[in-house]
Amino acid sequence: MPSTRSSSFSRRHVLTAGAAALAAPSLSWAQASYPTHPVTLTHGFGAGGNADVVARLVAQKLSESLKQPVVVDIKSGAGGVIASNAVAKAAPDGYNLVMLTGAHTVSAALKKKLPYDPVKDFSFISTVSAFPFVVAVRAEHPAKNLAELLEMAKKEPGRITFTSVGVGSTQHMVGELLGSTANVQLVHVPYRGGGAPVQAVIAGDVDILTDTLTVAAPHIKSGRLRALGITSAAEWPTMMGVPPVSSVLRGFEVRSWLGLAAPAKTPQAIIDRLSADVNTALRGADIQKTLFDSGSMSSRSTPAEFRRMVEREVKRWREVITKVNIPLQD
Repeated sequence: MPSTRSSSFSRRHVLTAGAAALAAPSLSWAQASYPTHPVTLTHGFGAGGNADVVARLVAQKLSESLKQPVVVDIKSGAGGVIASNAVAKAAPDGYNLVMLTGAHTVSAALKKKLPYDPVKDFSFISTVSAFPFVVAVRAEHPAKNLAELLEMAKKEPGRITFTSVGVGSTQHMVGELLGSTANVQLVHVPYRGGGAPVQAVIAGDVDILTDTLTVAAPHIKSGRLRALGITSAAEWPTMMGVPPVSSVLRGFEVRSWLGLAAPAKTPQAIIDRLSADVNTALRGADIQKTLFDSGSMSSRSTPAEFRRMVEREVKRWREVITKVNIPLQD
């Protein structure tokens, strides 16, 4: 005859095992049914900018694979920090995604303090694209090439201006790095993103555009902007004839990226599902062509690879900021 203590332990063991067996199918069912309603994809830059164009492209592809609408939500400002913070603090249920840009790692290096941890507070899904930046001026600008522009800046320190999509954006860093590498003083004139910077340069309000080809290429092809340099190590396939900045400033190279992430603690099964869907989409000839035509190239990764890349980029930009003595931002 078993003891009362032994019988009690057995009953508890059976009840616990039964509860686990009931919970497991429930969790599995929840993951298998994901998503059951629309997903929000947030980004932190203006309409019409590189992040917006790529976010809408990815949203379209995910809508097809998830069989639910993926709605793009713009929360612009602070170099992407507002958008990143909103998603970092959102429910980790797979319905809140963010299109991170290279500015995510720049902000982590440039800001004295962020309202989130740039690595720990995110579940990384996959990189999406990689791209260089173009240095351009309005068609009527007196500088015919990059060497002439930098010579003008040397002769009149503090007069030549450059624009970006916001303080702490990668565009901002490109301009700062350009001035520091050339040992000239360029004045930063930030905008809130989207098409505002390029329009300011075309109008003559600002001298230099440091932006993506997604934004600049149409205006270069129309003749309203003159491209002076590309920040890739060699000529870029869609901008043949535009010399690398490194042809004037030896060793100068900046390539940025976009990638999809979710709040930390989003179930791994959902992250794996989204990563697989994004990677499948990026293999498609149509999305590769669209990205290529807009000035970038598809760049897929595993969640772990994306996370390691973000860690490396934060370290890299901290080294650059220290080297060129850029003051940290509040």
